[in-house]
Parts: sequence; C-alpha cells; structure tokens
Amino acid sequence: MKKTFIFGHKKPDSDSVMSAIGLSYLKRELGENTEPRILGNVNKETKYALDYFGLKEPLYLNDVKLQLKDVNYHKGFFIQDTDSIYDGYQMMLKEGLTGIPVVQKKNTFLGLITIKDLSHIIINANFEELFTSYSNIMRVLKGEEILKFDDDLVGNIIVAAYRSTTFINNVTLTPNDILIVGDRHSVIEYAVESGVKLLIISGDSEIKEKHIEIARKNKVNIIRTPYDSYHIARLLPLTNYIKTMIRSYNPTKFEESEYVDTVLDINNKLKHTNYPVVNKKNQCLGLLRITDLNDKSPKNVILVDHNEKLQSVEGLDEANILEIFDHHNLGNITTNTPINFRNMAVGSTCTIVYTLYKERGVEIPKEIAGALLSGILSDTLILRSPTATDKDREAVMELSKIAQVDYQEYGMNMLKAGTSLEGMSKEDVLYNDFKLYTVNEKTFAIGQFFTMNFEEMKKELDGYVHTLDEVAEANHYDFVALYVTDIILNGSYVIFNTKAQNIVDVIYGKENLPEGYFVENCVSRKKHVVPLIMEIFEN
Repeated sequence: MKKTFIFGHKKPDSDSVMSAIGLSYLKRELGENTEPRILGNVNKETKYALDYFGLKEPLYLNDVKLQLKDVNYHKGFFIQDTDSIYDGYQMMLKEGLTGIPVVQKKNTFLGLITIKDLSHIIINANFEELFTSYSNIMRVLKGEEILKFDDDLVGNIIVAAYRSTTFINNVTLTPNDILIVGDRHSVIEYAVESGVKLLIISGDSEIKEKHIEIARKNKVNIIRTPYDSYHIARLLPLTNYIKTMIRSYNPTKFEESEYVDTVLDINNKLKHTNYPVVNKKNQCLGLLRITDLNDKSPKNVILVDHNEKLQSVEGLDEANILEIFDHHNLGNITTNTPINFRNMAVGSTCTIVYTLYKERGVEIPKEIAGALLSGILSDTLILRSPTATDKDREAVMELSKIAQVDYQEYGMNMLKAGTSLEGMSKEDVLYNDFKLYTVNEKTFAIGQFFTMNFEEMKKELDGYVHTLDEVAEANHYDFVALYVTDIILNGSYVIFNTKAQNIVDVIYGKENLPEGYFVENCVSRKKHVVPLIMEIFEN
C-alpha cells in the first residue's frame, strides 16, 4: 500500500504537529499506510510536549515534487557486463526498448547500449575476434558441453570452409583459435592436436572418442550445436560480452531522487530516448524511457491545520491531495478531483482529530491523547482564547484524563517552555509561529510569539522593527507584523514593518501608532488580527 504523508504548515506549531501525529495514528489503526511529517523545525513549546509524552519528532519533508521514483520507469531493467550481446538484444526486443544499461558487480553502472550501437556492431564490427564465456556460447548456440576447461574464451574465429586437405595444408591453427567445423574428422583431429582454444562442432555431428581424448590432453574446449556452420558464424560474434560494445562510459544518467521537471529540462537539450536510473552509490536501478514520464504516480498527502498554498509544502501542485482537516478560513488550494474536506469552527485542528477518533470508535492511547491535548491547549491558550468552543472544552476534559495530567498546570508549563527567548535570534522569534496570507494578489505575514515578559523584548524594539523591514523588502510582502501575546494580560503587543504604518493606523483607528503598542483582548491571530487586515486589503 502506497504511503500517505500527513503534515501541517511550513512554520509548524503544536497544533499542526500534534494533529499530524494524532491523525496518522488513527489512519494506521484503520489500516492505512500513513506517516506524519513536518515542514520546518519544531518550536520549544512543541518540543516540550513531544518530550513530555515520549513522542518522536516527525521527520522533515522537504517537498512533494514528482521524482523519478514516482514514475513507472523500467525498474530492474539492466544487463550484466559479462552477459552476451545476443542476450541484451533479446531483452530489448522483449520489452520493446531501444536501450539497456550495462552493470558490473553489485549492479554498479558501467555504460549504456542502444539499438543503434548494436546495428553498428553487426554491420561494421570485426567478426573474427571473440571475447566471451563458455556459458554464453552454450546459451546462444543451444550447445551441448563436450569438454570445458575455461570459463573465459578469447581468440580468433576460423571456419573450416575449405576441403579438409586444403584446410590442413594451408591454415595454421594455434591455441588462440576458435574453430567452427562439421563432421570432418581429419580437420577435428588436426584441431585438437594443435591445441586450439575452442572447437565448435556444427550440425550435432559425431566426434570420435579418440579425438575427445586428445582434446582432453591438450585442454581443448569443445561445444556441439545443432546449428550449421553459417548460422554459427553469424551468431558467434553476438556471444561476445556486451561490455565490448560500450562506446560511452559516461552517458547522461539520473538518480531516482531527481525531480521530473529537471529531467525534462535536460532532455529538452539532449533529445535522448533512454536514460539509466541509478542510486547515490551509482548502482543501476533501471532504464527511463522519456515517454515513461507520462506514467507517474504522485505522492499522496493529507493536509492538517492549513489550506493555504503559500503555507504548504513545495510542489503541492504535483501531489495527490487526499484530504484536508482544518479550522481556519478557506484558502486558495485547489484539487483536480473531489476530496474529503473537514473544516470545523473550533479552536484547534487537534479537536477535529479528537472528533474523528470518537466517530470511528478508536481508543486513544495515553501519548496520543497528550499530543492532541497539547495542540488544543496551545491554540486556545489553555481555553482562554475567544476561539475556544464547547467542543474544545469537551476534548480537553477527556484527553487530560486519558493523558493523566492537570490540563491547566501542564498547559501553563508548556506555554512557558515556548516563551523563553534564550538562544533565539529576532528572526527565530518572528518565524516561531509565522503564517502567510494572500488577498487580491497582496501578501501579508503575521508572526505570533507568546511571552510573559515583553519588557525584555522592548529593550531591542528597534532591532525587531529592522528585522521586519528586511523580511518585508526581501519577500515583497505588503505587510509584516509580529504580535507578542501575553496570556496573563490577555492582550498583544504589535510590532510592524515601517512602511505599514498607515495600515496599522487604520486597523486600530489611531494616528502614528507606536511600535510595541499593546492591544487589549487581542490573543487570537485568527479572530483578532487576520480578519481586520483582510478587510483593508479587500477594499
């Protein structure tokens, strides 16, 4: 069963991380193959919660762009360098392909052979030289083993086409020769006495026992085949090791992790048909025919705690979105097919996940209950936020019992863990919980940070303003603000980029509102901040 990734937004907070963990556990209990992921570093608050309940931090997901591993290329299609040219041709013919990668031991990529190369060999190659194995000849010529002394066979091909006496009198045989002969016993005797490298008997002809004994004494390899001399002469060069055909030992190849759009860009310049696919150790995984890119299997994803494209993972347009679970306003994500979209007016996505457990009748283990509880307490500020609903309160009461914690005490300790400024730069504070929004082609960004000691930040207020100015200019944001929320005072201090002075003045109905202005009863970004800014940009 194909794996589905479940993840929240780019700046993971406790609700997005814990809802992904909780939903993934539920899905696995229901028989689905899911894995929670994160799109960025977890903050101190979330780390505190993960450690408290003994949960592993989800792995980082860089993107969900289409890669070659998502394409149905010809996996496992390659040939060993000591296999025959004939075998390579038959493999290409069977699969309807015009190329085949050649590998060495441990499937290490060596080179690429194409039908064009094969045609060149057949038309122009020297048919008098052989470099192959006994087993290759046996397989291609449907041979019978008479005597075998060597695995590898190297020599010059000679066909006994003259009369026996003429051949014996005019052709000098050596241990470097490979002789094709029929039922000419005098020539066979001459060959085994000369100690040729290999004797190929055509037409399943008889060979005398005394000649076999001489061949055994002189270590002459002998193979008997039903083919006539003409067909043997045509097929024998095709028994050569396929590595003898390689013209380019460094063709363009791709790792399986390569992005499909990169492959297309390169192919637009090269116009090749076939590309070997390898791993990081240069071990061949198969062959990509450029038309295979049409047969792809996008990554399956489920989004939690967001439905804005800007807040989501890179390459989302190339993924297969199965479901979305969110508690925010509707964003701009679109899908090609209908999906399950669960959007509820509650204070936390973890409350939605809790509801799913109840609906499916799945028992919630202690650590998962702790995860969901942490997400709700974080997003609702321990149920003090105006976004908190009766459903959130119901979930907190039951989850705290399962998790065996006093939710108020635990919640306060968790929030305190996330408010420490120790080791944090001004960028860290801004991006601790940072979200982007788009309205009428205008983009604004709101960061939120919880603290119980704004005085410490106030000492460096100019530095925070400078950081916001740099972020706004570098990313062409129309408005950037950091809301520093004090849950004890039930309000937030607002810091904004300099060029957004008029926007802030309109929002709060004041002129030249100062940086660090305290807004009473402002604790929810979703209810107290974003709607006010959207109203300005919509008009």
